[in-house]
Amino acid sequence: MSKDFEIVPIAAFADNYVWLLRRGRYAAVIDPGDAAPVLAHLERHRLELAAILVTHHHGDHIGGIEALLSQNSLVPVFGPADEAIDEVDRPVKDGDRIELPELNTSFEVIGVPGHTRGHLAYYGGIPSDGGVLFCGDTLFGCGCGRIFEGTAEQMWRSLARISALPADTRIYCAHEYTLANIRFALAVEPDNAALQARAEAAARRRAAGLPTVPSTLAVELDTNPFLRWDAPAVIAAAKRAGGEAERPAAVFAAIRAWKDKF
Repeated sequence: MSKDFEIVPIAAFADNYVWLLRRGRYAAVIDPGDAAPVLAHLERHRLELAAILVTHHHGDHIGGIEALLSQNSLVPVFGPADEAIDEVDRPVKDGDRIELPELNTSFEVIGVPGHTRGHLAYYGGIPSDGGVLFCGDTLFGCGCGRIFEGTAEQMWRSLARISALPADTRIYCAHEYTLANIRFALAVEPDNAALQARAEAAARRRAAGLPTVPSTLAVELDTNPFLRWDAPAVIAAAKRAGGEAERPAAVFAAIRAWKDKF
């Protein structure tokens, strides 16, 4: 990260992360489900909130917005145009671009329906530090979100779009689910050496009280069964799970259905 720009995880609830972007005295937050830890961080570091970005409408991602706006009602709130979120005053959709001038950065809006109907991800380049993706509950460390409002086909297409980003893209998801997801991934691909190494590294980080995220897209492509629908071992696992595994979307659907019951 460049010296004057950083991305900070703010822990919320049992396993949420609110991501805070800071440049100088300005900050933006993504998916502030709980205002209290965000306000505490802003006050402690004497930061001024410049923007709020929202990926989807679930309460653990938007529950803190009202309290944040009570401190400064002029803060713009960007969020899905296709979801009903009262506080969003800058509705955006797939293909739009968000400019954050106070932080000298911008984000491309990517539609990633599946977890919810209008779920968005935000992809951008951080000055001097390459690409980042804030993906909410679509892609997790070694996992993906449950399909609540969309279809398996939609979720697969959303993940396929993410898979096509540069391999060095850093993936900032909204939950600390990595260890549980790795346990399932090892059931799918027990002989995956990269996954075994990731399991050991993630366990060490959690034992030290550190986040396992962000990861990189390259790591996810090597270890995340929900992005590995064309790997022979994952195809075989999908068949064992009783799925139709002739098409990539069907492989994904079979693995997702298995995870739902794991």
